[in-house]
Amino acid sequence: MTQNELAHPELAGVSVDEGSEDLSRSEVILKGALAAGAVYGTFMVGPFVRKALAMSAGGDVDILNFALTLEYLETKFYEEAKTRAGAKGELKSLVDLIAKDEKQHVEALTATVKQLGGKPVAEPKFDFAYSDTAGFLKLAQTFEDTGVSAYNGAGPAIKSKDVLAAAGSIVQVEARHAAAIRLQNKEEPSPDAFDPSLDEAQVLKAVEPFIA
Repeated sequence: MTQNELAHPELAGVSVDEGSEDLSRSEVILKGALAAGAVYGTFMVGPFVRKALAMSAGGDVDILNFALTLEYLETKFYEEAKTRAGAKGELKSLVDLIAKDEKQHVEALTATVKQLGGKPVAEPKFDFAYSDTAGFLKLAQTFEDTGVSAYNGAGPAIKSKDVLAAAGSIVQVEARHAAAIRLQNKEEPSPDAFDPSLDEAQVLKAVEPFIA
């Protein structure tokens, strides 16, 4: 995942340096492309989004804000699951643990964005459509697998070694979450020797249906 993975409607408000003509112009292009994407679809406007982000110097802050949006989603999902998923026994304990981890991820990413002089992206509103424990577990596997692959893709684009190390420490925990959820679904916890890296379109396809 490169900077163009940040072509996400909920990230359009991330602040940029208004003193730079190029950055101001890129922000206009980006917001226009995102608006068009709502009508024509992200695949149609992808080249414009990539152009806008190529002009931006947001770098690590943009990547962290994209990760923060995914962590917002997971935090809300597991907090709701405490009362919605009908989890019992081992699964209930797992939901409580993951909810706690995701909340700490949100706090860490928010603090890091601020330390880098950026503005943390606002939390979107989410709508998770499931009605029973099986539906919860299916959705949880989608979110966990997507999160791990999104972090994998972001790594090469991160400039700061400290930020990369922090992201690495988060993705390891996310991978453990994914394995635990897969076991609850009676699936292989690690089906492949290597995890995929998701691109912009794949991440958007996975998470956009759940943003209200």
